[in-house]
Amino acid sequence: MAGSTADLLPQELRILVAVAERGGFSAAATALGLTQSAVSHSVRGTEAKVGAVLFERGRSGAAPTPAGERAVALGRRILRMYEVLAAEARGAGRDTVEGVLRIAAFRSAALHLLPPALERLAARHPGIRPEVRVVREIGAGAAGEVAAGRADLGIATLGGSQDGPPGLLTGVLAQEAYRLVHPAGHPDPRGLPLMDWDENCGSYTRSWWRAQDWIPRATVKAEDDAMVLTMVGRGLGMAIMPELSLREATAAVDITDLGPGGPVRQVGYVTTTESASTLAVRDLIRELRSERG
Repeated sequence: MAGSTADLLPQELRILVAVAERGGFSAAATALGLTQSAVSHSVRGTEAKVGAVLFERGRSGAAPTPAGERAVALGRRILRMYEVLAAEARGAGRDTVEGVLRIAAFRSAALHLLPPALERLAARHPGIRPEVRVVREIGAGAAGEVAAGRADLGIATLGGSQDGPPGLLTGVLAQEAYRLVHPAGHPDPRGLPLMDWDENCGSYTRSWWRAQDWIPRATVKAEDDAMVLTMVGRGLGMAIMPELSLREATAAVDITDLGPGGPVRQVGYVTTTESASTLAVRDLIRELRSERG
């Protein structure tokens, strides 16, 4: 029978997270300055309180079970709120806050949306130290970083066919139209080979994409949108790219509208209910939204 999870201590959560991140009890013990037996005892106690097996033990280490993955993600988020509690309390009455603010964003958003927003945020809260992690919008993407407790706020693409992780709050920051980009002055850009990248495979473009009989199968898959843009500028093909990616376009390429029925994607913020109540995240969302104005 499970014990009370209300009895879980911060140190037990730190051990839980360390075992998951280090891949085993011994490595977690070394990282935390504890003995392996102390780590093992703590995890067994946590499992008893939760009422579920959280790790699969083996000769090669320990891997979280599905229950363990969920517990570790929530553990990170709870530990983060302990940190935020202190920062928020110190800033109470001064309408300011200091400390680390963790952000996950895909490349073009980190490059173009974040810097002006962070500049204004720093002017408002000089003590904030942003930590930005650039993640690929494949699989869990930036939303997954937030759900796993590794980021306080993510900038992600919204509106795909798959729902994001449950329990997250989202809001739209921008709606981007896709454009045809091709070598400058090319007489027949639609006859060129298609260049693409994995992150461009969102479901928000799929129905439109399938209906276009002029778009060939991609012959080149680049690492990211910047590489695609560079290769198009070198005359190696054409691409269909969102506006945010095209902010880096040079005179080497021409950009053509795909018409009123062309695909669009939504770019938005993702955060947790607990982080949404913090001053730093609230003000960052406000600054990001002001970019639309």
